[in-house]
Amino acid sequence: MNEPIASPLKNTPSLYVVATPIGNLRDLPPRARDTLAAVDVVAAEDTRHSQKLLDAFGIRAKRLLAVHQHNEQQVAGQIIEWLTQGQHVALITDAGTPAISDPGARLVARVREAGYTVSPVPGACAAVAALSVAGIVEGGFRFIGFLPAKTQSRRTALMALAGERDALMFYEAPHRIKACVADMAEVFGGGREILIARELTKLHEEIAALPLAEAGAWFAAEANRVRGEFVLIVRGADMPDGVDVGALRVLGLLLDELPLRTAVRLAAEITGASRKGLYAHALRQSR
Repeated sequence: MNEPIASPLKNTPSLYVVATPIGNLRDLPPRARDTLAAVDVVAAEDTRHSQKLLDAFGIRAKRLLAVHQHNEQQVAGQIIEWLTQGQHVALITDAGTPAISDPGARLVARVREAGYTVSPVPGACAAVAALSVAGIVEGGFRFIGFLPAKTQSRRTALMALAGERDALMFYEAPHRIKACVADMAEVFGGGREILIARELTKLHEEIAALPLAEAGAWFAAEANRVRGEFVLIVRGADMPDGVDVGALRVLGLLLDELPLRTAVRLAAEITGASRKGLYAHALRQSR
């Protein structure tokens, strides 16, 4: 006699943060399917997109609710009310793990503050998928997500990250990818290696590791390479003599507002770092 399958839900009303496929539908784990089928409410970034996913697996959601960056705070109150009534809620985004450069973090925080359990149902994550094929042996990594859309703000953000010794992980959209990588080459230097992961798990998946100086030519070689969703992983920096990461961050912020010499002088006074080292670094990044 077969034993009944245990419920995927907890004994108390909870919010389940459920990862969905980033491309290949076979990457939806069985536990995620069971959870989506069992909960009382599925909160989705785009209900039309998510309905197609649910239909593909024959899941009939009892209630499907839109939760996105423009209504997240408002919807959080409704979800907490449902939890108070003893219902279970699942949170999904269009692709990947919610709250990782996607809506969800505010909702999670509100539910936690209200005293309810928030439980992860892990699965696909584009950043982790790219990192797994990057071959980075030494050091850690730092997830940045999307950089600012405007050129000057993006360059300022990159400047503040230039001295990081850990690998840096970014997401980028197709209409900004070439400008973003060009800015990285200028700010980080063309010798730094970048891994470009495009359309992960999808039909046109493409992964390339090359120096930043060659990235522009890589995109130019094939028109379709600017299409799709991107994860970028840039290897960590070699540390300039006498200059630590904190000093470089301060320098990057000051350079956005002040002339180079003034920014270097103030950064040295604030951090105690070598003025010579800061000046040399600032000159390299301004070329």
